[in-house]
Amino acid sequence: MGQRSCLLTMVAVGVLIAGCGGGAGLDESPPHALPPVTAGLGSADPVALLGNWTLAGVAEEPRGILRLAPDQIQLFGRCGILVGSWRADAGGFFVAGMFGSTGAEGGRGCDSAPGQNPQWLNRVTSYQLEGETPLLLDADGAVVARLLPGATPTPGPYLAASEVGPPEITDEVRRRFAPAAALPATLTPATRDRLVGKWVPVSGPRRAYVEFKADGEWRGSDGCNGQAGRWVVDPAGAFLATTGPSTLIGCDGVPVGAWLSSSWRAGLDGKTLVLLDAQAKEAGRLRRAG
Repeated sequence: MGQRSCLLTMVAVGVLIAGCGGGAGLDESPPHALPPVTAGLGSADPVALLGNWTLAGVAEEPRGILRLAPDQIQLFGRCGILVGSWRADAGGFFVAGMFGSTGAEGGRGCDSAPGQNPQWLNRVTSYQLEGETPLLLDADGAVVARLLPGATPTPGPYLAASEVGPPEITDEVRRRFAPAAALPATLTPATRDRLVGKWVPVSGPRRAYVEFKADGEWRGSDGCNGQAGRWVVDPAGAFLATTGPSTLIGCDGVPVGAWLSSSWRAGLDGKTLVLLDAQAKEAGRLRRAG
C-alpha cells in the first residue's frame, strides 16, 4: 500500500502487519453523541456503506474514522490504523475482521496483539439505513454505531492520499454488492446453532478444517496454512465470512478460507454443509469432524 514499509509477522492464523510507527491523523472535533434510534428505518443497501465515516456513539473511539472501501476496511483510531476485510449484503447483514495494524499498538487501553478486532466491532452483525445515515447494529438490533459522512483522515507517512480518499463507486462495485441468488429449495438453511463446531472438507487432506465459534470467529487450515476470520449467518441461510492473509507454506490443500470468503449462502444437504457463491454455485462441501 502506497509508501508503507512494514514488518510482516507470520502467525498460526495469518499475517499481522505491525511495527509501522505513525499513521493518519484524526478529526480533532469533539466526539459525537449517539441519539436514540428512530422508527421507520430504510432498506439495506451495502453500496451505501462505502465511504469515509466519523463514528458516532462508540465510546472506545470518540474521534474514530471508519473507511469502508470495496476491498478493505480501515479504522483510524486511538490505537493507530487497523486494516481488515468486511462484507455486507442486501439483506442487512454485516461482518468485519481486522488482520493488521500500524501506529499506536500497545498504547494505553490498546490490545497488545496488532490487528485484533475491537470489541465494539465484534458486536456488529447487521446494518440499516436511517435516511442516508448507516447504522451498525448488534445481534439484538441495538445500535452499536452511527456512521456520519464527511470524515477526512489524513494520509500520514505510510499511506498515500489515494488510500484514504473517498472510495470510487463503479458499476463493477455495484455488481459486486448485488443481491445474491436465493438458497436452493433442495437445501435446508444452515442456522447459527447448526454451524457452530468443527467441519472438514468432504474430500481432501484430513488436516484441512474450519471451526465456527459461537462468538463469531472462525479458525481453520487448508491443510498446511493457518487461517482465521469472522462469520455471520441468518436463519434463512444467508452467510457472510471474512478472511485475512494466510501463512504461505506450499502444499496440496483445500482452500477453505476462499470458500468462506466467496460464499453468500450456507445450506445443509442432509448432514453435509454446502457453501454457495452469489450465483448459487457450490463453493465447497464440508462434513462434521469426528
